[in-house]
Amino acid sequence: MLTELRVRDLAVIADVTLPLSPGLNVLTGETGAGKSMLVDALALLLGERASSDVVRPGAPKTVIEGAFEFTSTALDRLRSSLTALGVEAEDGRVVLKREIMGEGGSRAWVNGSPATVGMLAQLGALLVDLHGQHETQSLLREDAQRDILDAYSDAAVERVAARDAHERLRELERRDAELKARREDVQHKADYLRHVVQEIERAAPRVGEDETLETEAKRLGHAEELGRLARELEQALDTAGLARAAKLVAGLERLDPSTASWRELLDAAFANVGELAQAARDYAAGIDADPRRLEGVEQRRDVLFRLTQKYGPTLPDVLATRDRSARELDLLDTADLDLRHIAEQREAAAAEFTRACTALTSKRHRGAGRLAHAVNELLPALGMAGGRFEARLVPLPASQGSGAESVVFEVQLNVGMQARPLAKVASGGELSRLMLALKVVLAEHDAVATLVFDEVDQGIGGEVGGRVGEALAGVARGSTGSRQVLVITHLPQIAAFADHHLVVAKGAKTGLATSDVQLESGEGRTRELARMLGDPDMGTALRHAAELLKKASATSATQSGTPARPASPRRSRR
Repeated sequence: MLTELRVRDLAVIADVTLPLSPGLNVLTGETGAGKSMLVDALALLLGERASSDVVRPGAPKTVIEGAFEFTSTALDRLRSSLTALGVEAEDGRVVLKREIMGEGGSRAWVNGSPATVGMLAQLGALLVDLHGQHETQSLLREDAQRDILDAYSDAAVERVAARDAHERLRELERRDAELKARREDVQHKADYLRHVVQEIERAAPRVGEDETLETEAKRLGHAEELGRLARELEQALDTAGLARAAKLVAGLERLDPSTASWRELLDAAFANVGELAQAARDYAAGIDADPRRLEGVEQRRDVLFRLTQKYGPTLPDVLATRDRSARELDLLDTADLDLRHIAEQREAAAAEFTRACTALTSKRHRGAGRLAHAVNELLPALGMAGGRFEARLVPLPASQGSGAESVVFEVQLNVGMQARPLAKVASGGELSRLMLALKVVLAEHDAVATLVFDEVDQGIGGEVGGRVGEALAGVARGSTGSRQVLVITHLPQIAAFADHHLVVAKGAKTGLATSDVQLESGEGRTRELARMLGDPDMGTALRHAAELLKKASATSATQSGTPARPASPRRSRR
């Protein structure tokens, strides 16, 4: 969950650090103090589109940093998703950073390594669920609504089965279409392929044959010259000179025995000259100026040349073309059988996909009724007495990997009004309260540990505000006690339920409006609630604030089964 958020040079914020903890974190302050700017900062950190207009006047850039820490259980759940993004949670911690430049553009980092804004958005979807007037309102997305219903319906197994069956069916359809296309292509060019195979087989080329023929053609074309040169070489290799050399070596050896080794070299020279002379003699005798043979060689070379020009550039390429053409022709004989096998597999896969979709649809229908009932029970307490919620299943023209239907959350805000899709009718406050109702119902299913609610108190007050605060506290506690909720509110009835109360105040520093944040507890927190009550009699407001804290503490204790504790007498930390 988010343990710390630091914001520098964002609009009215100079340098603010929010220390956040598990449980219900409430952010309050005067209107215009900059509360929503902190949620805006978190949205920017999580990949929302940025504008240079957000940079504080006089500053070169806005810098936002957030530290997320994970329990071992949460890390095990998210590890595969983080790994897929190339992120390693070092010591169970991930730090995100984003800079928005005054002259335009932005940069991002994850654990100190450069990242894209898109990567921040993907991480943000895993780490934080942000609800308010932001582009990250997941509740309005159709896929998110489907995911919420499936989570509540315990349909994870059915979802995977439908997805896998769809992928199997699509793969078989792809193979069927590909094989039919290949067969049709071969049918169109079958005559050409047969011609290729027959032409190459008639010629029967052999690898290396062209090089052998080239050598023979040169020899036949220069037969007379080659014979003459060989005979002259034989004549030049007389032994007279070597006989004179033998006498000289013998004379040297008599006078200097150390030259005796030269005789071996001379003997070798005699042997080599004789061998070379014999080779020249045999070569000259073997030379045959046969015009017919030369004509035959040139004709064969011409055949091979035409083959390489058409199917080459080399003879191995020609032979490969023959083999490839033969294989394509074989497809005409085997395609029908293969297509029948694929058709049988497709029929079985389609039946399995239909069964998987039917099972998923059944789970969704049961879950949709239960989800609507559970949410509708909460809406009156959240200030939507005339509201009705429904998770409607809309059949698709053709089943997809996500199932046979889309999921549309519809809401009727007032009695007598027509139910319409949630994205078209809900205001920011209504959307937040609907999400709050869903979060209360889905607390056991939601994988995202940090929830942020902005404008959740819009249009409500009094007792309803208290019920909203109670619901928020319940979501923050959860069954595992490891959830984190951050709420921006103007209502003291909601703030009274906070486990951690942060107060935003705005003043002037160096001639610029500047917001600051303090963690309040004890007497300071009571004073903040009294201010929020708006009673001109501060004494009465303080007593009312103390009563709100006492009541909230008692309600939370009743829900959690632990004795109520009075508010801490410690003063606010400044």
